[in-house]
Amino acid sequence: MQEEVNFIIDHCKEKMWDAIKHLEKELIHIRAGKASPAMMDGLQVEYYGSLTPLNQVSNISTPDGRTIAIQPWEKNLIPVIEKAILAANLGFNPENNGEIIRINIPALTEERRKQLVKQAGQEGETAKVSIRAARKEANESLKKLLKDGLSEDVEKDAEVEVQTLTDDFGKKVDILVEAKEKDIMTI
Repeated sequence: MQEEVNFIIDHCKEKMWDAIKHLEKELIHIRAGKASPAMMDGLQVEYYGSLTPLNQVSNISTPDGRTIAIQPWEKNLIPVIEKAILAANLGFNPENNGEIIRINIPALTEERRKQLVKQAGQEGETAKVSIRAARKEANESLKKLLKDGLSEDVEKDAEVEVQTLTDDFGKKVDILVEAKEKDIMTI
């Protein structure tokens, strides 16, 4: 029975880590006014008949805090990359000189910063919902084991451990969201 309890707790912890990883990925996509190659993550371009991640057909760099430079490995990709950037609706206006695509990241307005802070908070809340769902699933599995003969003491101890995990991961979410909010509000 103890093996099943350990498995339930480990599975719960794994799901909570997944929620944290997902939150980190989502927070990267919320731009804080500074240029970052990560802003282009997830962008796909048509390359020889198949969709390919942008970073696999070009070099993406940030020459300064307000500019993203995309240098395709093949010049014929420049219009395809520009089209993909515009289609992704990221709010960027790509410019090219025939060799390289430059994207100037405009400074954020106060109103836009507040919207982004709100969006970061919503992502944090989504992560917390996932963490609580993992807790609920673990507690339900523990209740089933209790019916199958697990002692009440072991079940209660496991529930306490699951709650501790939930609290710890909730704090991790708060720390990530606070850091992103500070990043967004820094001019």
